Amino acid sequence: MGTIGIIGGMGPAATADLFCKITANTAAETDQQHLRVLIDSNTAIPDRTAAIAQGDKTPLYALLRSALALEQMGADLLIMACNTAHHFYPDMLPYLRVPFLNMPEETALHLERQGLSRVGLLATDGMLQTGIYERALGRRGIEALLPDEQGQRAVVALIYEGVKAERLEGYDIAPLCGALDKLMAAGAQALLLACTELPLAFAHFALPYPGVDPTLVLARAAILRAGGRLREAPGR
Repeated sequence: MGTIGIIGGMGPAATADLFCKITANTAAETDQQHLRVLIDSNTAIPDRTAAIAQGDKTPLYALLRSALALEQMGADLLIMACNTAHHFYPDMLPYLRVPFLNMPEETALHLERQGLSRVGLLATDGMLQTGIYERALGRRGIEALLPDEQGQRAVVALIYEGVKAERLEGYDIAPLCGALDKLMAAGAQALLLACTELPLAFAHFALPYPGVDPTLVLARAAILRAGGRLREAPGR
């Protein structure tokens, strides 16, 4: 079986979540039947949304250092625990020797296989600015519905002021729920949690909305690509 390398630290809780989902979704009865996973939780990588807004490529160089270090350590396959960081994915590819799975593309493929045609897209401002998910979904005939301005502020606040700040206890989730209700009323068949912090928040609050978790999609795709066996029912 191959070795998976996780480019992480964006943020650390989301990185841990990706690793846990790889473990939970691997069909294994012994330690030795699990995949080897290398993690570089590089929390010094600059904020991706801010960099995209400013046209700053500083995160690219930090991401490449992590990727190349993981290759040197023996990774046969790379994955990245941040949706927004995939803005830099095309610029990273020419420097890498091993396969590098693309979270937005894997997620769009998953949605196509599920037969979904319209989803509510929840993401950072940076990710929405890039249009990465809209293009990936559009190539598969899937429409992305976006929150209104007030709703987008609620999404970003949950990501930065809730999950990243580790302040979910007592967090006022009502503004976000209002935004999600609007997306569902507009015809969204599911909510695409296109920031790796969002699955953590949705699980914490046990939100009663149909959600699609790209972290889980990527974990299961990486298991298969690395030669592992999948549990039939998705874990976590």
